[in-house]
Amino acid sequence: MKYFDAHIHLTDDHFSSYIDYILFSLRSLNIRACSVTVNLTTSKKSLMLFNNQNDIITQFIGIHPEFALKDSIEEFKELFISNLKHIDGIGEIGLDPTYVTQGEIQYSNQKKIFHLLLELAEKYNKPISIHSRKSLDEILNILSSYKIKNSLLHWFNGNKKQLQQAMDMNIFVSYGPVLLYSSDKKVLLSRTCTDKLLVETDGPVRYSNCFNYIPSSSISHLLSVIKCIGDILNLEFGDVSNLLKTNSEKFLTKNI
Repeated sequence: MKYFDAHIHLTDDHFSSYIDYILFSLRSLNIRACSVTVNLTTSKKSLMLFNNQNDIITQFIGIHPEFALKDSIEEFKELFISNLKHIDGIGEIGLDPTYVTQGEIQYSNQKKIFHLLLELAEKYNKPISIHSRKSLDEILNILSSYKIKNSLLHWFNGNKKQLQQAMDMNIFVSYGPVLLYSSDKKVLLSRTCTDKLLVETDGPVRYSNCFNYIPSSSISHLLSVIKCIGDILNLEFGDVSNLLKTNSEKFLTKNI
């Protein structure tokens, strides 16, 4: 069985010293990883590291809202277009007022970059991976104006109403290791359309309720998430794995 980690930051500096080990582990565990980037620097790093690793790496490049005011969108476009054959999607992109320190003008610029990245995804028919912290209603409204190949609300953190809206819009949502201990996430998972469900690790994320808040980087956590989904939905591990494989291939519109 092939597994798909829908969102992981393999270009993060935390992974740099042992990226070869991670690639070996991915092959050993039969996991394909969707490596997302957050800015120009990590996007260039991704293309340098993974252009010859397409048997296990799906490359998304993007500008995270944290870096929306720091990176050149024109330079990003150049990089994107010149490497189209190696790029499977655009991400991590989105909105996040948490990173706004100078008021509405700064947030307007963040939205401008998000719109430009959505236009790029629409033009080149690429799926997207979205960061939506404290901005989900606005993002859902914006997405309704675009014809995007497929959209993923990674690390879904909305409410039941927002989840239903995402389902009605045929948007994928993904859950990570927090699902193992969060009752709220388990409720959301139980209300998620099974054909719009994906899993992720978001490594090297820090978990507030486990691992002593040390950055976690074990890609094997993905299998624990799959097992947890089976427990919640009363499905066997193999059945969940098959379901997720089908969903992953629908999201990417390619075999994993």
